[in-house]
Amino acid sequence: MTRILITEDDPLMAEIYRDSFNSEGFVTEVASDGLIAMQRLKQNPPDLVLLDLNLPRKDGREVLTEIKGDECLRRIPVVILTTSQAEEDIAKAYHLNANCYITKPVDLEQFMRVIRTIKDFWLTVVKLPSESGP
Repeated sequence: MTRILITEDDPLMAEIYRDSFNSEGFVTEVASDGLIAMQRLKQNPPDLVLLDLNLPRKDGREVLTEIKGDECLRRIPVVILTTSQAEEDIAKAYHLNANCYITKPVDLEQFMRVIRTIKDFWLTVVKLPSESGP
């Protein structure tokens, strides 16, 4: 069963993510800030991380740096899903080894399309490494 860690400080958006992925049979966990995200990552590493850059207490850039700098966590694909369209944020995310960068659409219908695309690509098409992988 594929496990997803969703980092989102907006409770309504977190619920939309959770409902969308859970309805497809995935197991989700939500972290409302960067410190909680790192705790959950270290306790029970997921198969995929949806990372918002604008998190309280520890922002997404810091979380991404920690994930990709940790031997046990760096294999986990990290999808940046954020409101920022700044070229600087996009470049920095890829420099820090994000696996992809998606700007959240404002429109709910478009947002749901993005969620379906993430599910289809990362959780159906892509072969993710097993936990016991190198």
